[in-house]
Amino acid sequence: MIRTIFLLGAITLASVSTLSQGAQGVQKAMYVSVVDPAGAPVPGLGPSDFIIREDDVTREVLSVVPADEPMQVAVLVDTSDVAREEIRYLRDAVPAFVNTLISGGARNQVAIVGFGDRPTILADYTSNRADLKKATDLIWAGPMSGPYLLDAILEVSEGITKRELPRPVIVAIAAEGQELSYRHDEQVLDRLRKSGAELYVLMLGTPYSSIRDEARSRDIVISRGPDDSGGRREQILTGLGLGSRLKLLAEQLRHQYRVTYSRPQTLVPPEKIIVTTRGAGRSARGVVIKDSRARQ
Repeated sequence: MIRTIFLLGAITLASVSTLSQGAQGVQKAMYVSVVDPAGAPVPGLGPSDFIIREDDVTREVLSVVPADEPMQVAVLVDTSDVAREEIRYLRDAVPAFVNTLISGGARNQVAIVGFGDRPTILADYTSNRADLKKATDLIWAGPMSGPYLLDAILEVSEGITKRELPRPVIVAIAAEGQELSYRHDEQVLDRLRKSGAELYVLMLGTPYSSIRDEARSRDIVISRGPDDSGGRREQILTGLGLGSRLKLLAEQLRHQYRVTYSRPQTLVPPEKIIVTTRGAGRSARGVVIKDSRARQ
């Protein structure tokens, strides 16, 4: 009888402990960029500066620290004939962007993928400066080649998922013009969502309009993809402005925050997560860290 009472007591204590953990909720984390009106990163922020809402319900922000985990950045470069007039700017701006990401003792890794004719890996993920220099030297416009931006985003996203990369980022640089990818926008957005990567898209030139399905799918992906993933889309009317925009993007990526917050335990994940920041003129964007666990 004494032994039975002891077991019942242990079960009761375990049940109370489980209920207590359920009441406390679970911790999730996000990588968040906060910029001022000029696009420069805003330093020195803390928990009181952030507001996180899941399906319009405000969550408690527990901690805010600099995001110092290494990034895996895939740079997708338009090497099609459509980008011929922009190639000289790409050849100047992309190496500077890459070097900024891997400089200063950063453990970031960069991959470079061209998407003229078909997506081609010019350099796999590496922090080796010489290997990346060889890859950027291969950025040329292929004669009579067409752009396959959506194919590149989809295939890189699948690679990120298979490798289970912990902090993936995709930066796509494309010239305005035709699109030849046969992938549908929903396919691409689904793969991007599963990868957990932030997508940044920089379009060069005057916006291109077409009624073709390929162009329509590209417009949807480069609009929804950055918004849904915590990235950003920018329109750069001339390649002359590419270098400064990539330099600013590199600084934004290198100065993100890791924001940890609490949510109730539930079997149904939220449909929408929004991060905002207090302070006039500031804007915030972020992505939930896949399978994140709060850092102690």
